[in-house]
Amino acid sequence: MAARLADVPGMVGVMLGGSRARGEHRPESDWDLGLYYRGEPDLAALRALAGPEVEVAGPGGWGPWVNGGAWLRIDGVAVDWILRDLDRVERVWADCRAGRYEVGVQAGHPLGFWSPCYPGEVALGRVLADPAGELAALQAQTARYPEPLRDALTGGAWEAEFLVGVAAKGAARGDTLYVSLCLSRAVGVLVQALYARERRWCLNEKGALAIAGQLPDVPADFGDRARQLLGATGETPGALAATVDRARVLVGEVMAVLRG
Repeated sequence: MAARLADVPGMVGVMLGGSRARGEHRPESDWDLGLYYRGEPDLAALRALAGPEVEVAGPGGWGPWVNGGAWLRIDGVAVDWILRDLDRVERVWADCRAGRYEVGVQAGHPLGFWSPCYPGEVALGRVLADPAGELAALQAQTARYPEPLRDALTGGAWEAEFLVGVAAKGAARGDTLYVSLCLSRAVGVLVQALYARERRWCLNEKGALAIAGQLPDVPADFGDRARQLLGATGETPGALAATVDRARVLVGEVMAVLRG
């Protein structure tokens, strides 16, 4: 399939991504194929390969960061095509090397789409088809985590402290939604920073908390305490305030690690 996709006009190459590329998959895990293109991919050719019963979304069809693609089932197995604009991936990679990143709104990414995901996918993926060797060359570059990006993401963890502070105001009003969102994002920001501290690419929220809790120097019970906070935030002002107080202590401990 990868070889046939690579022959589509506009396509540069195909990479296997997700848990299967990293050897972390389960039997039911999807097969995620990153379709890297320049300019405009030939959607008609992609639709011909996918078959008449499959909808192929063009660039922007799934949102600003997950460009588009298709969901297929082959012999009962889920295979996802995910479009990636290689020019944009390379621009993001240049930003990461300079210590710049973005967090964009994207369906399916409740904590936002963190732009370092683009080079991270290349770094952690498996090249399946790459006629001109462009993906292999980019993968060789992304094998080394950029120190400016590490500094930017660990430095950006200040937001977790800010979020806990404003969550306290929501707790006083009994605003469960606001407090829950603040604490979820605070934990997500810390997870991104902890990954960066270890020069490890964090691609999305799935399973990230469990891995972050096992990284060096992280409080041994970080994962369990974060899950307790998010699993039962509270409904009354008193319960919410108690949760925020526990969150403040946890955030402080992690920030001490990041600043140490």
